[in-house]
Amino acid sequence: MSSNGNALNKSMQGLWKKNKINLNNSNPIPIPEDPNPNPNSNPNPTPIVTDSPDNPPPKRKTRSPDSTSTKRQKTTTQAPPSPPPPTLRLSSLGGLSPSTHQKLLEYIFLPLLHPEIYTHTGIQPPRGVLFHGPPGCGKTMLAEAVGGELNWILKTNQTQAQTQTQTQTQTQVGFVKISAPEIVSGMSGESERALRDAFTEAKRQSPSILFIDEIDAVTPKRENAQREMERRIVAQFLTCMDELLGQGVIVIGATNRADSLDPALRRAGRFDHEISMGVPDEEAREKILKVLTSSLRLEAGFDFANLAKSTPGYVGADLASLTSTAGIIAVKRIFNANLYDFLITHPSPLNPTELSPLLITSPDFSLALSQTQPSSKREGFATIPDVTWSDIGFSSSHDNHNHNLLSIRDQLRLSIVSPIKHPSLFSSVGISSASGVLLWGPPGCGKTLLAKAVANESQANFISIKGPELLNKYIGESERAVRLLFARARASAPCVVFFDEIDALVPRREDTLSESSSRVVNTLLAELDGLEKRDLKSVYVVAASNRPDMVDPAMTRPGRLDKMLFVGIPTSQERVGILRTVLRGVPVQGDMSVVEELVGSRKCDGYTGADVRALVREAGVGALKRSLGILDDGFDEPLMNVSVLPQDFLDAQEKVVPSVSEEERRRYEMLRDRMLGVV
Repeated sequence: MSSNGNALNKSMQGLWKKNKINLNNSNPIPIPEDPNPNPNSNPNPTPIVTDSPDNPPPKRKTRSPDSTSTKRQKTTTQAPPSPPPPTLRLSSLGGLSPSTHQKLLEYIFLPLLHPEIYTHTGIQPPRGVLFHGPPGCGKTMLAEAVGGELNWILKTNQTQAQTQTQTQTQTQVGFVKISAPEIVSGMSGESERALRDAFTEAKRQSPSILFIDEIDAVTPKRENAQREMERRIVAQFLTCMDELLGQGVIVIGATNRADSLDPALRRAGRFDHEISMGVPDEEAREKILKVLTSSLRLEAGFDFANLAKSTPGYVGADLASLTSTAGIIAVKRIFNANLYDFLITHPSPLNPTELSPLLITSPDFSLALSQTQPSSKREGFATIPDVTWSDIGFSSSHDNHNHNLLSIRDQLRLSIVSPIKHPSLFSSVGISSASGVLLWGPPGCGKTLLAKAVANESQANFISIKGPELLNKYIGESERAVRLLFARARASAPCVVFFDEIDALVPRREDTLSESSSRVVNTLLAELDGLEKRDLKSVYVVAASNRPDMVDPAMTRPGRLDKMLFVGIPTSQERVGILRTVLRGVPVQGDMSVVEELVGSRKCDGYTGADVRALVREAGVGALKRSLGILDDGFDEPLMNVSVLPQDFLDAQEKVVPSVSEEERRRYEMLRDRMLGVV
C-alpha cells in the first residue's frame, strides 16, 4: 500500500513540474490546439509583439485639464460650513462675580472685537485664558456664554450699522470646541495632527475662540509624562500657541487640575491670564437658584435666601440636580401616587385645571437636599457638619477654670463665627484677616466636636485632616498635599480647616528633624501667612493637639495659630450635660436621676467626654446581654423592647476606667499654667 502511494506521489510531482506556470508572468499562457499533445514536445512560444506602422502601440489614456481625480477633489473642495455659534449669554448665568465679568471683557471681548487697539498701540493681545475650578462650577458653560455674548454684540452692532450707514461690519466670531481626550490617538502622529487641525480651523474662522475642555489631559507636566507621545503633544501645543500671534484667535482652556499643567503652558504669551472659578458663596448660590428656577412654578414667596444658606459647598451642577429632584418630589406629592400609577391613571395630557396645583414648595427642596450629594463632598471633604453646641453637652454654669466649655465657645465665636457673619464690624476696627485657633488638652475632651460646632454655627464648609494623612515618603508630595488642601479650602470659602494631631505634621524644627519634615513645616507656615492677605470670609484654621509643647513655636506666633485654648477634663456638671446629650437616642427606663448623680459623683471624676460615651455604650451592652439571656430561657420577648436600666449604668461604671490618669491630669495642668505664664 505504501509503495503504491509513493508511486502516485512521484507521478503527481512530475505532472506539476511539467505544467506549472509562472505566476509573475503577466503574458497569457497559450492554449494548445492539439487535443492530444505530446508530453515530450514543447509548446509554441508566445510571439513577441513589436511596434510597427501596421501595428501601432495602444494609445495611452490622457487626462483632460478639466478632469481631476477623486483624491484631488477631496483636497480642493470647500471646507464644511462652520457650526452655528453658541446662543447662551452671560445674562443667562447666575452668580458671575463683577471681577470675573471685568476679566472676561479685558482678556477676551476687547481683543476679539477691537484688535485695532492692540495694533495701534503695539501691545500684543492675549492668546489664551485658563478657566480652572472644581467640577461642576460652570467652566464649560461660561466659555459657551462668552461665545454667545460676543456674537450677540456683533449681531446688534450689525443691525444698527445697516440701518444707519448701510455698511458691512464683522458678522460672527467663530467658536471651535473640542474635548482634549478626543485628541489623543493610539497612532503615532495622529494626536499632533488632530491638534494642528483644531488650531487651523480656529484660524480659518478668525476672529474666533478655540475652547479646549479638560486641557490637562493633553498638557501634563513633561517631567512626569509616562510616554514620549505625551511630551510630543505638549510640544506641539506650545508650537501652535506661539503661532497664534496676530491671528485673531484666543484659546480658552478649562481644567479642574491647574497645578498638573506643564509650566511652559502658563507663561506669558500663551495662557497669559487665569480665571479661578471656586465654589459659589451664599450670595452667588442665591443668584444661580433664581436663574435655574426662572422657568419653574414655585410657591408664592419662595425663600431663595434660606435655600442658598442650606446649600453650602454646592456648585452650579449640584444646584441644577437639586432643582430637578425637587420637581420630581413635587409631582409625587401632588398626585399622591408613584409615577407608574400616575401614568396608568393619566394616559392623556393634563389640562390646565389639573396642572394648576402643580407648584414646587420649600418642603420639596428640603426633601431634595437629603437626596442630593454636593460635588465638594465627593471630592474628599465634607460640607457643613451637623454638630451643634447642644450636641456637645456643656453645662450652663460657670466655674473659675478657663477650660470651661462655655468660655471656649465664646472665644471660638469671637475668633471665627463673628468674623464670617459680620465682617464689616471687624474691618471697621482694623481687623482685616482671620486668626487661627489651637485647641489643646487631653485626648477625648471634644476638641474635634468643638471645631465642627464652630463650622456649623458659622455656616462654613469644613475640612478635617489628620496630621499624618498629608505625609508622604516621596520627595515633594507632602508639600504638594498641603498646597492642594489650602487650594480646595479657598475654592470653598468660607471654610474651616481642622488639623487634628497637628504636632505630627509640624513638630519643632531642630537639628534632629529631617529635611523633608522641615519642608512641610515651611510650606504650612507659608500657606498660613498667605491667609493674612485674604478677606475675613476666606479660610480659618483650627488645630488640635495633645502635646502643644511639641508644635513648632513659629506656628503659634501672631497671625497664625495665635489663640491657644485649653480643653481640659470636663467638670461634674459638664459630665452630666454630656450624659444627657448622649442619652438622646438611647431607650432608657427608670429613674435617670440616679445615673446623673453617678456621673456627677467622685466615682466618675476624671471622665472625659469619650469616657461618658463609653459608659453609655457599656450600659447598652449590659442591657443586650440581659435581654439575650431572657430569650435563651425561653421567653418570647422581641429585641425591639430592650431598655437600658439604671442598674446597667451602675454595672458599667465598674468596668469603664478614666482614659486620662491622675498623673497625666496633673501634667496637663502644669503645662497649662506654664503656657499661661502662671509659673
